[in-house]
Amino acid sequence: MNAALRSAPIPIFDNLEYIGNPFQLKPETDAFQLPAHITINGAERDYEFALKFLYSYNGSTATFNAYRRELERLLQWSWHIQELSIAELKREDIEAFIRFCQNPPLTWIGTKNVPRFIDSNGARGPNSEWRPFVASIPKSQFRSGKMADTKQFMPSQAAVKATFTALSSFYDFLLQETVVASNPVALMRQKSKFIQRNQNRDIVRRVSNLQWDYVIETAEMMANATPEAHERTLFIMNCLFAMYLRISELVSDERSTPAMGHFRKDMDGNWWFHVTGKGNKSRTVTVSDEMLKALRRYRHHLGLSPLPTQDEQTPLVQKNLGKGPVTSTRHIRTIVQHCFDAAFERMVADGMGDDAAELRAATVHWLRHTGISEDVKTRPREHVRDDAGHSSMQTTDRYIESDLRERHRSGKGKQIKDL
Repeated sequence: MNAALRSAPIPIFDNLEYIGNPFQLKPETDAFQLPAHITINGAERDYEFALKFLYSYNGSTATFNAYRRELERLLQWSWHIQELSIAELKREDIEAFIRFCQNPPLTWIGTKNVPRFIDSNGARGPNSEWRPFVASIPKSQFRSGKMADTKQFMPSQAAVKATFTALSSFYDFLLQETVVASNPVALMRQKSKFIQRNQNRDIVRRVSNLQWDYVIETAEMMANATPEAHERTLFIMNCLFAMYLRISELVSDERSTPAMGHFRKDMDGNWWFHVTGKGNKSRTVTVSDEMLKALRRYRHHLGLSPLPTQDEQTPLVQKNLGKGPVTSTRHIRTIVQHCFDAAFERMVADGMGDDAAELRAATVHWLRHTGISEDVKTRPREHVRDDAGHSSMQTTDRYIESDLRERHRSGKGKQIKDL
């Protein structure tokens, strides 16, 4: 067995704040020097251009993290398993790498996400608990006490597609920088053996109407009982459902800081919410009368005027303790999960345990799906598409359930034998 398979690799890329700008550094500085155990010819150049590629996504933390994960795996595999520079990899090597990612050695798999590097005794160094791959289980199973098992690791189709996307973008970058003569990912002719083509429409994960009624009612009850803690909870739930906001669109990051002034009234007296969303794309979202009512309630709690002015910089979602905007999506997830849990308990107490069960698996993003699914029943598809920020009508059409109902209704009475 290759010695590299018997132990976990040491992480390569730290967080963006510790990397610095590689375009302003010279190759002879410490910035591009690798740990002594990496002796592959060309590894220094691999590292330099990987850093430059990653740094080009410094405006989007999510994209940086996603691409860093894929490049980390590629470099670890290329250096330690193939013992080659990434500039030497061919089409067949990329295929071998994809197969490796589908079944990595157990020593390369962890059961929890941990930082790559940590501070210890005043110095920053690699975290011995970090692994390139992480086995996970559904949230509902975790809450039932089940633990992730590294032997059960299996990447999803979405994960495989993400690997292809990241690697192809990286090799395009290397091609432009004349580091490689061709993109080995683009040369692959049989990606279909790794990515299944599903003719069926993906299931849109959402909460049911009954579950949503309990969730929003629970949020209102919590806000009425302890407004200092849960008026914010109620406002967040309304934003996620009524405006289809993504969790990242509620928090402040390097891309934008959502503010009250992003609610704006046009010349016709209609209110819109201006948001910078996925892919750093700006869009406007229709603000319904009910959402405007929810905004007024939250602002009243904060001691603000009923409606914001266009230049108002008050954070959209403020910290309960201290000043400034919420900056952590994990914080928002915790707030929403607490509301889901409370709604679940109420449903069980009301004898609706079976109806409540799916709330144990629900995530924040389900509320966006739920809001879109409900609106697409009554609003023009193109209006929902633009409010949701979908790049195509095909994405919006995933939320249309009527054709599935009609399809099932037409086939429900099909006879197997003549009576």
